[in-house]
Amino acid sequence: MSDTITQHVVVIPYPAQGHVNPLMLFSHKLAQLDGFKITFLNTDFNHKRVLSALALADDDDDDGHNSSTSSRGATLIGPKKNISLVSIPDGLDPDDDRTDIALLCEAVLDNMPAKLEELLRNINALDNKVTCVIADSSMAWAMEVASRMGTRGAVFWPAAAAIFVLELNITRLVDEGLIDSDGFFTNKEQKIYLSSEGLPGLDESSIPWSCIGDLNSQKSIFHFVTKCTEYSKLADWWLSNTAYDVEPAALSLAPKLLPIGPLLESQGHGDSEAQFWAQDHSCLTWLDSQLPCSVIYVAFGSLAVHDETQLNELALGLELTGRPFLWVIRPGMSKLQKDEYPRGKMLSWVPQQKVLSHPSIACFVSHCGWNSTLEGLSNGVPFVCWPYFADQLFNMRYICDIWRVGLSFEPDEDGVVLGEEVRRKVEQVLGDENIRTRALELKEMARENIAEGGPSSKNFNDFVEWLNA
Repeated sequence: MSDTITQHVVVIPYPAQGHVNPLMLFSHKLAQLDGFKITFLNTDFNHKRVLSALALADDDDDDGHNSSTSSRGATLIGPKKNISLVSIPDGLDPDDDRTDIALLCEAVLDNMPAKLEELLRNINALDNKVTCVIADSSMAWAMEVASRMGTRGAVFWPAAAAIFVLELNITRLVDEGLIDSDGFFTNKEQKIYLSSEGLPGLDESSIPWSCIGDLNSQKSIFHFVTKCTEYSKLADWWLSNTAYDVEPAALSLAPKLLPIGPLLESQGHGDSEAQFWAQDHSCLTWLDSQLPCSVIYVAFGSLAVHDETQLNELALGLELTGRPFLWVIRPGMSKLQKDEYPRGKMLSWVPQQKVLSHPSIACFVSHCGWNSTLEGLSNGVPFVCWPYFADQLFNMRYICDIWRVGLSFEPDEDGVVLGEEVRRKVEQVLGDENIRTRALELKEMARENIAEGGPSSKNFNDFVEWLNA
């Protein structure tokens, strides 16, 4: 194989499921090209989780896409077996809480740059020399490492372009006194407007770093974000998982940020092969037995947490709708007894893109992570929004206020979304033909962007041309 490799690209996601997924889909797009070899770099902790999920998937896999191990010890995946899965430490101890975002960010920045440089030097000595490093924008410190080694670099933004625009404007916002030097609003009543139209106003509840942990964590994450934004300026290219027709206003404010999305499994490369939990495909057979546009799909991503009281109210509300529902409950997330709900199917993890593209899905009760948001949009599925933290609250405003393809829940005075509220909002969304019409229009626009000759497709091809130049 070494004689045919013309590009060896190292891809580095931030160590969270919502970042790993789109970068793996992007890696698959590159790996389809002749002469391309991809080294996909996870943290040791997440690498083990991915390998465990792959091993379980291999037991049921008969399409020839399963994994194997190379003589170097890297796990090879993809149809051409030209994606190598490797890892380095994240700097945390085995028992540390990796859902503590501030702790994880600090450890990553303190420990991973030196480990990355060591890995790149080893690859260059033993394998096809690395020709480009593509890093998640939250791992943009890798651009400094790549630059020091004389290697080209690109950053990949996996969230809404509007949030990247916000981060690019941090210095201006501080200079104008809208936020202080630690990222906190100077006036709790104000809103920040990045554009006069096409973007929702940002209050303190929709600034990503203001929605994570306590005040110390928020301060720490803000400073991590500002550092990554500066590191991003070292990159030759800025790529993003969005589309011009999805975020026209935001992308007009950052012309260097080039959309190549939505990145979807349906673009010809199957499952992302980067899941932290094994996917249960039995849901697809179950969906086949349901009526068209009848099933409520409920999923809250890889990090959202709700207590048992709230989950019981959600279960009650789903039952009250009288509709079948498919509910993803991560391992250890709840003590709900799955056999208590005859209308529902509850599973630990599912192939979400296949689920959302299934004709039986009626709506998506979602935490509004960006991947879930794009996947819902790309399949014309209306939303009922239940954001948890970070950028999810901003994404909800896109869904409800700008695109108008969904509604949000209203909690009671104790902060609990009651079962009756669940029933009411689901029925309201499903009964609104305007929401359904707009959702289908957005689906078509999103799909046109990634079709051959579409703007996202053209941006991807331009990037490949640059790599090959």
